[in-house]
Amino acid sequence: MCRTSAFRLVRTGRPARYREHVPETIPEAPDRPAILVEGLEKSFGSVHALRGVDLVVPRGTVLGLLGPNGAGKTTVVRILTTLLQPDAGNVRVEGLDVVHDATAVRRLIGLGGQSLAIQEELTGRENLEIVGRLYHLGKSDVRRRAQELLELFDLADSGDRATKTYSGGMQRRLDLAASLVGRPSVLFLDEPTTGLDPRSRLGMWEVIRELVGQGTTLLLCTQYLDEADELADEIVVIDHGLVIAAGTAEELKTRVGGDVLEFTIPERSRLSEAADLTTLLAIAEPSVEHDSGRIALRIGDKGSEALVEAVRRLDGAGIAFTGVSLHRPSLDDVFLALTGHAAEDEAPPSRRRRRGERAAESPADR
Repeated sequence: MCRTSAFRLVRTGRPARYREHVPETIPEAPDRPAILVEGLEKSFGSVHALRGVDLVVPRGTVLGLLGPNGAGKTTVVRILTTLLQPDAGNVRVEGLDVVHDATAVRRLIGLGGQSLAIQEELTGRENLEIVGRLYHLGKSDVRRRAQELLELFDLADSGDRATKTYSGGMQRRLDLAASLVGRPSVLFLDEPTTGLDPRSRLGMWEVIRELVGQGTTLLLCTQYLDEADELADEIVVIDHGLVIAAGTAEELKTRVGGDVLEFTIPERSRLSEAADLTTLLAIAEPSVEHDSGRIALRIGDKGSEALVEAVRRLDGAGIAFTGVSLHRPSLDDVFLALTGHAAEDEAPPSRRRRRGERAAESPADR
C-alpha cells in the first residue's frame, strides 16, 4: 500500500472464507470507475456507522466526501484502503475487491490519514526513503523519488533535518509526500490540509490539481467546504452513515434555492427569540448555531425586502445583532440546510441541532 510507516505495517486478520489473492494482471477497462461502492454497511457493536453507502468515482476525478463528525467518512476510507472489513456491500478499487484482492489494492493506492505517520527521529529524506524501500524500489530510484517529493512539497532545504524539528505544517506536508512515494493511481486524503497555514494550504491544492491532471483519482474527505468547492468534481454528503445528498457543488447549491440572510446575535440568551421573530421571513426552518450565535435564513427571492424586515423586527425587540449579510447560497449553506449545523462544528448533537429539533445520536466516526 502506498501509505504506511516503516514501523506501522498493516496487518489485517481475515476469516478463512476470504482467500486473498493477487491477480497477475489487472484487466484494462477504460470505462470502469476507479472506485465503486454499493450498499456499504459497517457496525461497531450496536453503533451502525454505515447504513448502505453508495459511491462511484470515475478515473481521474476528485470526489469530495463531506459530513459532520461521526458521519462515517473515516470508516468509508478505512474500508476502501483495506484497513477495515465491511459487514456488507460491494467495494472495489480499480475493479479489485478490497477484501479478496486486498494485497493488489494496496499496491495501487495511497493514503494520507488524519494522524501523522512519520518517524520524528528520522530526517524527512529518511522517512521517504524507508517508504520507498518498502516498495522494493531500487536504491537510486528511492533517492530520486525522495528528492522529487521533497522539492514538490517545498521541503528540500529541510530534508536532512530530523522531522521532530519541523513545524506542524511541515510535518503534514511530509506525511502527504509519503503517500505519493509509490505513485498511486488512486489516492485517499482524509483531512489533508488540517494544520496548514493559508499559503501551504493553497500549495497543497496546486499539488492535488497536478496529480489529478496526471490521471490520479482522488477521494477527499474534508470539513473545509471551500476546499471541496475548489477541488471536487462531485460531492457526496453523508450523515449518520447514509448518503443524504450528491452532485456537483453547483447542483447542491441549487437545492438550497434563493438568497440566504445571515446575522449573529451576541447575546446568546436571546437567540431563540431572534429566530422566532424572523422565522416567517424564511422559506424553511432557520439554521441556528448556538455556539456562534449565527442564524441563517433561506429567504428565496425576497432579497432586500426580507433583510429590511428582519432588521426592523430585531431592532423593534431591542435585540442586538451583528454581521448582517445577504448572499447567494454557498456550499456551507448547503451543509447547514442538509445537516443543521456547520461542517467544522464539533459541539455535541444537543447543541448542533436546528431550532426546535430533537437531537439525534451520531455514530462514532471510526
